[in-house]
Amino acid sequence: MNTIAAGAARDYAALDDAALVACVLGGERDAFRQIMQRCNQRMFRVVRGVIRNEAEAEDVVQEAYVHGYEKLGSFRGEASLATWLTRIALNEAYGRLRRRRASVDIDDINRGAPVAAQLIAFPGHVLGEDPAEEAARAQLRRLLEQAVDELPEAFRLVYVLRDVEGCSVEETASALEIRQETVKTRLHRARRQLREVLASRVSAARVDAFQFMGARCARMTDVVMARIAALPRTQA
Repeated sequence: MNTIAAGAARDYAALDDAALVACVLGGERDAFRQIMQRCNQRMFRVVRGVIRNEAEAEDVVQEAYVHGYEKLGSFRGEASLATWLTRIALNEAYGRLRRRRASVDIDDINRGAPVAAQLIAFPGHVLGEDPAEEAARAQLRRLLEQAVDELPEAFRLVYVLRDVEGCSVEETASALEIRQETVKTRLHRARRQLREVLASRVSAARVDAFQFMGARCARMTDVVMARIAALPRTQA
């Protein structure tokens, strides 16, 4: 059976990393599509944590996949395929930053002022059907994303891998090539900074809570006045 026919008959979603890699190396390119589908979200989130620009992050992830495909024969299974590809993506992201002539040092966590926050898109998020609930959830997500974006990069990457992607301490350490103790320390400090930032912003927002001005106020006023106009006039 040729590779095309084998690929058409094979359920790639049921295969583990090693089997998928074997399929790709055996000429079944469609198996790489399944690899991408498994890793896309993590790759995007981690690269976005470095690049801080959605469109450019997508470009970096695409380049990382191409490089990963070219180097797939060197995958030894010592870490998960997602972790292996994440390392490639991080290398590509830092290479992109170097080409911008930006100085990036993952270990220099206290250097410089934070870059202005931008929105981090978290692919795969499913919203509810209630428009009000969707709007509230979107506001909360933006608040968290902005706070995460303002973390020092070393903290941000650990937070994204551990608390957003749900990676283990071991896998996070492997992906970032740091010690497990460092992962734990950075995650603790990232969570603490996020709590402080979010508490401060929620506190500042309390004075603006439950506002009823502008169009909402005018609309209710118009409705009430229309109802009053329809009532019988009172006798003096």
